[in-house]
Amino acid sequence: MTSRTGTESTVTAQDAADTLDARSRPVVVAMLTYRRPDDLMTAVPALVPHLQCVTPTATLIVIDNDPQASARAAVATFGPHVRYVHEPRPGIAAARNRALDQSPPDALLIFIDDDERPHPGWLTSLVDTHNKFGAAAVAGPVVSEYEHEPEEWIAAGRFFDRRRPATGTVIDVAATNNLLLDLQQVNRIGLRFDEKFGESGGSDTLFTRRLHRAGGLMVWCAEATVTDVVPAPRLTRDWVLRRAFRSGNSWGRVNIELSESWPAQVRARVEALGGGLIRLAGGAVRFVVGIVTGSLANRARGQRTMARGGGMVAAAVGITYFEYRRRA
Repeated sequence: MTSRTGTESTVTAQDAADTLDARSRPVVVAMLTYRRPDDLMTAVPALVPHLQCVTPTATLIVIDNDPQASARAAVATFGPHVRYVHEPRPGIAAARNRALDQSPPDALLIFIDDDERPHPGWLTSLVDTHNKFGAAAVAGPVVSEYEHEPEEWIAAGRFFDRRRPATGTVIDVAATNNLLLDLQQVNRIGLRFDEKFGESGGSDTLFTRRLHRAGGLMVWCAEATVTDVVPAPRLTRDWVLRRAFRSGNSWGRVNIELSESWPAQVRARVEALGGGLIRLAGGAVRFVVGIVTGSLANRARGQRTMARGGGMVAAAVGITYFEYRRRA
């Protein structure tokens, strides 16, 4: 039996009676990188011990999205279980698709970012949860560690807070910053990352929502934790508000992309516009309440809500925010 609350539910062992035995299947970890040599030199050695905790030993592929292949020499020093792959086409989606192409078709493919550090038991927890539930995807928590303590306004706005459901909770969307994909199931459905979202972000949201719509089971694994190391340039009001705007923009664009007919697309645009305007108005009210009451939390969260709403409105009228567009 599966109990549901909103878009999440908890799967019992009985729901997974036909769980796939993944213990003999290849396990591949994919780390995407772009001109972050210091992060790479810390992240790869921290991850290598996890590769040996599964049988057969997992392989790490480092996908270098720099056209100049700047990570090639560094990756060559990491040993036999670490493989370098160059993807010169710009954009996160292209690099993610290269990870799909470079993995055996029956592999369990795990994505992790080059600025993340896995906790003990990370890889085995993901694989064990997949084995238990036979899921098409397993996502785990990301906790933030800061280069320096964020200012009080950012902390009050909870800009880096993330969800933490229980293991076995069914989810309908996930990011690729800590995600296992069962490529047998993914390939059966025929999914790829949409490269239209490569420089804007959101291709992982679109991918996992399509996976869920196609009937792929996606579950949470609370034990498979990674730490996200947040650098100082991201600990500014400007950056967190731009990220909130991009999040709203991506969400609206994904909903429009998922619409399969012209009337459905119109409806998705209207919903994005209406939802965005509601957030703009609600956030403004909360911001004013924060000013009147002296509440820093209300001021910060009000601005965060307005930024997300602004992104949704932009998506509704056809404006794309390119967070990852590279300078010439």
